[in-house]
Amino acid sequence: MEACVAVEREVDKVLTKFGSINEHAGRTLRDVTNHIEALRKELSECPPDHELTSNQVMIMKQAMSKARETVQRLATDHRDLHSTVSKVGKAIDRNFVADFASTSRDDVFSSPDKVVLLNKVICQHFYRQGMLDIADELALEAGIDSENEKEPFTELNYILDCLKHRDLDPALEWAEKHRASLQKQNSSLEFKLHQLRFIGLIEKGSSCQNEAIQYARTYLSQFVHTHEKDIQMLMGMLLYLSNGVSRSPYAHLLQPSLWADIYDTFTKDACSLLGLSVESPLSVCVNAGCIALPALLNIKQVMQQRQVSGIWNGKDELPIEIDLGPEKRFHSVFACPILKQQSTEINPPMRLVCGHVISRDALNKLANSNKLKCPYCPMEQNPADARIIYF
Repeated sequence: MEACVAVEREVDKVLTKFGSINEHAGRTLRDVTNHIEALRKELSECPPDHELTSNQVMIMKQAMSKARETVQRLATDHRDLHSTVSKVGKAIDRNFVADFASTSRDDVFSSPDKVVLLNKVICQHFYRQGMLDIADELALEAGIDSENEKEPFTELNYILDCLKHRDLDPALEWAEKHRASLQKQNSSLEFKLHQLRFIGLIEKGSSCQNEAIQYARTYLSQFVHTHEKDIQMLMGMLLYLSNGVSRSPYAHLLQPSLWADIYDTFTKDACSLLGLSVESPLSVCVNAGCIALPALLNIKQVMQQRQVSGIWNGKDELPIEIDLGPEKRFHSVFACPILKQQSTEINPPMRLVCGHVISRDALNKLANSNKLKCPYCPMEQNPADARIIYF
């Protein structure tokens, strides 16, 4: 990110210089042009046999000299731009390292089974995006059984495309078909779909009042126990049908954001129901790599300068901790408050009798025979009484 900012600063300098030169050149050329036009007009008003006076000849020479100097000065300014533009290329070369392979391992996807797995991930990504032709061609060339990969995404893409066009029928049919599973995960998808259908009837005005009431009795009544307040707000919209719901306290229910919300809700619940991640695993990996790569390149250069680069390749872990942001945290991570290290399978978090949690390495370091004094409270206990805790 710092490299991008450094390059961006150089680009801003170029754009600023381009803008100032363009403004200056335009203003200067207008002045010269207006001066020459004034002289031409003055000469055109003279009689045909008029001879130029010495003052007029001097004025003409001064005008020609000014035009020549202006052109030379603009050409010099234009040449100066080349050095500024070249600095952008130098900034890119200075801030970006071309050897990205130095941060990767060649053996990661060397085995045939891992190559198949990689092809499946790429193929699944294309199916998620609705690029069925590309995914089918990749599956054919890679020898992947595409039917099992394609089946869930074909239906989901169709329903999502219908939701984009505000067609609720396929989504409602899918929600009713999977009602039991959706209820187990406390999903509000089916209610939100019926809510949008009810709001659509309300938007048609008083002519559809009876139809809206009948729809509420038939479909919304089954959600009274879980969405009572929401249903009360929907019923309140009926009071403003004659005057216009858009000018009522319930105008926010007519916002297009509800359609964006139902799109995200369906994607999340459908993927959860099918055991799929909401985001494409390939997109997550690429985005995480873009965030982590600059830090890895920097630490790689430092390790090479200090001649300790072999440490990285000797362990199946990163040499530094990289924070990918809250959106890339998919599970809880425990860091020992004593040793400031993240827990691992061989160094899990341990719950002491007093309730405080430290890592197993910290427990072993603090233990003295069969006695252990908690580092956070004065309670003494037996180290053997500590239990592994799972987050």
